[in-house]
Amino acid sequence: MERLMSETNFPAESITIAEAEAMQLFSNLSTKYRQSILANMIQKLAGLFPLTLQGSITLFMAAGALRIFGYGSMDLVVFSLAICALAILIFCLFCSVISGVLVQRSVYRTLGSTDTTAKVINVEAGFPNETGFKLPVLNYFPLVKLSWRITFPDYIETRVRVSTSSELVEEIIPKKRCLAENVVRQFIVSDVLGFCRYSWWQDQPIRFKALPRTNTVKPLPLLRSLTAEDGIPNPSGDPEGDRMEIRPYAPGDSIRNIMWKVFARSRQLNVRLAEKSIFHSKRTVAYLLSSNNDEAAAAVARVALEAAVLGEDWAFGADGSELPCETLAESLDAIARSRAISPPFSYGLDNFLTAAAGQSGAHCIVFAAAEFAPWLANLKKTIGRHSGHFSLVLATDGFEDPQSFSIWHRLFFQEPGSDSSPLERASPKHDLINLLTELGQLVESTLVVDRKTGLSFDQTLRKV
Repeated sequence: MERLMSETNFPAESITIAEAEAMQLFSNLSTKYRQSILANMIQKLAGLFPLTLQGSITLFMAAGALRIFGYGSMDLVVFSLAICALAILIFCLFCSVISGVLVQRSVYRTLGSTDTTAKVINVEAGFPNETGFKLPVLNYFPLVKLSWRITFPDYIETRVRVSTSSELVEEIIPKKRCLAENVVRQFIVSDVLGFCRYSWWQDQPIRFKALPRTNTVKPLPLLRSLTAEDGIPNPSGDPEGDRMEIRPYAPGDSIRNIMWKVFARSRQLNVRLAEKSIFHSKRTVAYLLSSNNDEAAAAVARVALEAAVLGEDWAFGADGSELPCETLAESLDAIARSRAISPPFSYGLDNFLTAAAGQSGAHCIVFAAAEFAPWLANLKKTIGRHSGHFSLVLATDGFEDPQSFSIWHRLFFQEPGSDSSPLERASPKHDLINLLTELGQLVESTLVVDRKTGLSFDQTLRKV
């Protein structure tokens, strides 16, 4: 594809900047996709080789010692040790391969006899969860152990424990949210000495949904949008009522609105403006923007949906979802799906506003991570294009204050580490303030939520 694109001569005036960026993005995605396929193929081919690195080194050393010292120098001690090492290696290879074939058939029977179409794995990130997958304890040959792990979806820690009924029970701890229609496991049957192993990948068609961890996030205040009193905006401008609002004159005000009689008495320019006819609407639209560190934003959006703070009539959307969601179950699925497992999702707020709000200029609540992400430039363009107002809810896993220590302090003392997980990234206060300053002038209101403590802050990072 890259060669075809490089050899094709396009006229300079026929390709726009957006098309060039799209072509470059497609080229990068195709390169990453080919690299991932190549890495998976190499990994699978390596899994078919029955000897581990330790087993291969033992085989070469025993064979070399047997050839050079055992047969060449007729050293009986080296000869006996090399023969014993090769015999143990062959015995471990036989036990691992035979046990692996028997376990593989048992896994096929277990997955085939279970009605997987009626099962759904619903878990929450950060907590141990049982998936219901069980296998009998491996007791075909001695010195052989069985283990497996989930390779798809990613960011899942797999544990295997023995139950009271002598069964191997699968227990997982998801690190991030996800939504998938199948689960891929890698099974490994190996000997206790680490010489040989028999591994394979098994695909199970089952719906897997992991929701973000909410921690101690408190329910947000009732979020409602402001629309026209009659629900239909005026095509010529914002809905306006009687001229009741009075304020001092400002450059740009029309001279028709100046109160000339008051000016004749007090020599102060005041203007009378039309009162805007607005009310708290029952309709609210909300959207979740995805990025690399958006687990906290997804958790806040989940709390807002489950606590019903969006009102009675609402619509929710997220990156990766084509249509607006109007039920809690669909919205939670959209939150779990918003984290792309392989290629990243495209920016979809514009399409969501067109489908959910149309041309009514509804008030939109945007959930996003408290970081400078690729969606920032697109969000600015969306705010400039649409006539409705926007409210921004930023979420983070704590605030990070960069501290500078002297060279002697760093030499003799260990810097304090973070108590949170490496996947829970705290936002530096300096970057967060710059982000709030940049977006605070474009949106109607801004709220910062700390998932680590459950507290909320305003635009100046004061607790609310």
